[in-house]
Amino acid sequence: MARVTEQGYAPNLSEEEIERVGRDPFLIAYAFRDRSRRTVVTTEVSRPKKQRANRHIPDVCDALGVLHCNTYDLIRALDFSTQGRR
Repeated sequence: MARVTEQGYAPNLSEEEIERVGRDPFLIAYAFRDRSRRTVVTTEVSRPKKQRANRHIPDVCDALGVLHCNTYDLIRALDFSTQGRR
C-alpha cells in the first residue's frame, strides 16, 4: 500500500487527499503483488496531467507496471457473449 500511494500518487498526501483517493490504492496494491497474473479492470480513462490524489487508475497502474484494462477489453479477452452458441 505504501509503495502504491507514494509512487503512484505522491509521497506526502494529506489526510484530505487520502480520503479523496479512496479505495483505489487497495485494488492496485492487490494487482501489484502479482503483476504477471493480475489486471485491474476500470472504467476510468487515462488523464496523465492529473496530479497527486486526482490521478486516475490507469496512470497509477502505468507508473507501477500494473496491467489494466477497461470493461470492454475484459469482455473481449473472456470471449463473453450474450448470444447462445450453436
